[in-house]
Amino acid sequence: MSDYGPLLAALVALLVGLTIGKAWERYKLRDGKWIDRRRARESPHYILGLNFVIANQIDLAIEELSKAAGLDADALEVHMILGNLYREKGQVGKAITVHQKLLQRPNLTKVEHAYVLLCLGLDYKRGGFVDRALEAFNEVLRLDARNEYALVNLQKLHEEQHQWLEAYDTRQRLSKVVDNDERTQNQAILAFLENEIGLEAMRRKDYAEASRRFQNAIALDARAVPAYLNLGDVRVAEGHEKEAAAIWDKLVEVAPDRAYLAFERLYQLAVRNGTPERFTRLCRRLIDENPQDWRARLALARHLAESDRPHDALDLLFAALVQNPHALSIHQAIWRALGQLRHEPSLVDRYSELTRHAVFYLDPHICLRCRYRSTELLWQCPHCHDWNTFVEERIAPAQDTTEVEV
Repeated sequence: MSDYGPLLAALVALLVGLTIGKAWERYKLRDGKWIDRRRARESPHYILGLNFVIANQIDLAIEELSKAAGLDADALEVHMILGNLYREKGQVGKAITVHQKLLQRPNLTKVEHAYVLLCLGLDYKRGGFVDRALEAFNEVLRLDARNEYALVNLQKLHEEQHQWLEAYDTRQRLSKVVDNDERTQNQAILAFLENEIGLEAMRRKDYAEASRRFQNAIALDARAVPAYLNLGDVRVAEGHEKEAAAIWDKLVEVAPDRAYLAFERLYQLAVRNGTPERFTRLCRRLIDENPQDWRARLALARHLAESDRPHDALDLLFAALVQNPHALSIHQAIWRALGQLRHEPSLVDRYSELTRHAVFYLDPHICLRCRYRSTELLWQCPHCHDWNTFVEERIAPAQDTTEVEV
């Protein structure tokens, strides 16, 4: 028995030490009283507050979390959440005050310091204090060079200020810390930033730099549609129209769903070169490859109407109408063609029958991320600032056209 005495005493001492350590971790002496460090997180106010956050009931969430914070002034995460809620509610001044007070705590760990600074940077960004926000995010990166949230917000700040070079450099830093699964999206964003840098060079008439940037964008993302459009514009400005046509043809090949963005450019080029049939062949090929492509029909119909072939134009437009009866641009083109034909009664009746239940709109586009709406295709959402998130919104799905064969 005496042989096991020292071992037993050591085990008891170890257990006592662990118990004291856990108690010290949980409790803290303040003003002569022992305070439970976990009181705030284990209180019903904290749980209710989080539920209200999830339900997007900000006022109720603030009310409950304020009560939870009152149970323990040292509950860092509760106060951080409260500050963030003030920011979301638009009370930026309150949010800044909360997060600045948290930064004054003497015993913050490096990670805690970085995340409070990140929250403060978001407060400054929301309040429009750009310089302070930049300073806060850069300070976060000094503490944690791989902080993705700081890098993303720093990039967005530079984009909002049209500081495209700085945004590109920040995105490159971010690309070194994101997962491989995000590589494709990262390349696409870098391509859009290269395109913006190229546009700035183009405005300065620095065509060599613009071309280099647009080509870099295409190398990063083969579907970088605006880079093809802009590179072709550079070639036209330089007097190399054949090269421009080849670039826009490549766009049609790699992104047929966005081909319509090059239609006007290709049409004008074909007219100037005396080869309008080239544009006609392109449109008909696209229609054959995708019978639901109403935009190719619309583009070809406009060309035929300008060539004094309103009957042929109307055949195409009626077929396009079956695919997308709500697009205002189709209806406008139909009425122009009907006007050329002095509103033949049979054609007007046919149009009336096709549009009996149609609701018109001006080609609306919607951001998949934040639901922002636009009448035109935008490459960057002006609301959430994400890239390439717009799609064309349809009120009703496209139909198979059997009424009109073109």
